[in-house]
Amino acid sequence: MTSAGLTLLWRAHQARRENRLGDARRDLVEAVSICRREQGAADLAFALARLGQIERDLRDYDAARAHYQEAAGIHRDRDDALNLAHAIRHVGDIYQDAGQWELAAPCYDEALALYRGSRRTRRGDLANAVRSMAIQKEHTGDLEDARRLWHEARDLYASLDTPLRRIFMRRPNPGVIESSEHLTRLARR
Repeated sequence: MTSAGLTLLWRAHQARRENRLGDARRDLVEAVSICRREQGAADLAFALARLGQIERDLRDYDAARAHYQEAAGIHRDRDDALNLAHAIRHVGDIYQDAGQWELAAPCYDEALALYRGSRRTRRGDLANAVRSMAIQKEHTGDLEDARRLWHEARDLYASLDTPLRRIFMRRPNPGVIESSEHLTRLARR
């Protein structure tokens, strides 16, 4: 990617951190345009995913999903399983954000299969995908699977909690807390 594209990505990142989502969107639209002209597939997929996140932040779920789906298609063509899993999980999350719970399930099935099929999968990425599927199962009434998935998510998040992280963060892992809260609520049902 050219330095102009990288500058736009950095500016968009900063704008999002400062909650200037319109500025971030503007910069990412231009970054995507640059990537399309340069024909760098990996860079284009990265920029599309960032733009998808901004559209999701802005609650434009159709646009967000379209960007992530295009990024997923690029990753699929490049046989990049882990980035494909990440993009597909976000498509599922966007379906959930839009209240389209049943459409999210196949996305999570695919993402989890890809994550579980790679030795290079980071535990945090797997934990996030398991969490998303647990939310979907819980919301659609599959409480047995939801419990199983929340237990798995809690274990995965707990495995990320190293002594050094606990010292510097000075708070429990939010994934462990959320998983435990869901398990407590499910135990009452």
